[in-house]
Amino acid sequence: MRRTHAVQVLLLAAALTGCADSTDQGKPAGSAQPTTASPVPRTAADFLARAEEAMAGRKGWTFTVRGREGLVLQGQENAATYTATVRRTTGEAWALHSTGATVSKGVRKPEEIYVAEGTAYVKKGTAGWEHGPLSDPEFANKVEDPLAALDAFRAYGNEVTVSTAEGHVELRLRIPSARLSDSRHEPALAKAAREFRPTLDQLRDAGIGASERDIMLNRLEEVLVLDATTFRVTSHRFTFGFLIPYQGQRITYSQEVSEENRGVFEGTIAPPAGVTG
Repeated sequence: MRRTHAVQVLLLAAALTGCADSTDQGKPAGSAQPTTASPVPRTAADFLARAEEAMAGRKGWTFTVRGREGLVLQGQENAATYTATVRRTTGEAWALHSTGATVSKGVRKPEEIYVAEGTAYVKKGTAGWEHGPLSDPEFANKVEDPLAALDAFRAYGNEVTVSTAEGHVELRLRIPSARLSDSRHEPALAKAAREFRPTLDQLRDAGIGASERDIMLNRLEEVLVLDATTFRVTSHRFTFGFLIPYQGQRITYSQEVSEENRGVFEGTIAPPAGVTG
């Protein structure tokens, strides 16, 4: 998904001038293999523990990531889409390499990201490499780590529901509505707020001064799908939207990100020489 600052600028600028949107793309299927047998999991915490163990059982994984952001103002929508291939190793010294592109108003902008030893390295378009600690929200928001969903669902606690169907286990979080200022649904609402923040800042810079109490979440749903036999992550989806009051009307912001497991990755990941400059 990485909705970079440049993408946020394009969304806002196009929406304020009444430009049309781009279209999203399809979603591929994931893959899985067996793991050793253990007691049957029953709760969301049980399934997450088994999933973490299963994913850690291989050196790394490859994911396809697709994202879409949309902004509707005065009946006009502008959207940007993002697609990428993400390779992610496991273990304490995990690393990540993402290659993809953002498309907005028909213009494609390539992007490449490395994460190694707690540092993110980002290259957008023809610009040079930028780097900073992954603990910095500016860089963390540019990194799409598919395995971070395991920690996220663990933090959601008893708000997660579990269901099984057709060889898969679904862990689902759903919040029908809330105010942006609402603290009852932390940390899920906080996650959506972080993703929305760059757009909100630009709306305020453009003179749209709605308070967080007046901005409404009109939906939030996050789904983590595991293989029912291996407990490996097969897919993850996070979608939400906000309604922002403006001159008697409402601006609508929406975002959706999907990640599909494409199989085992056995390679190594290290930023190439020169990317730190």
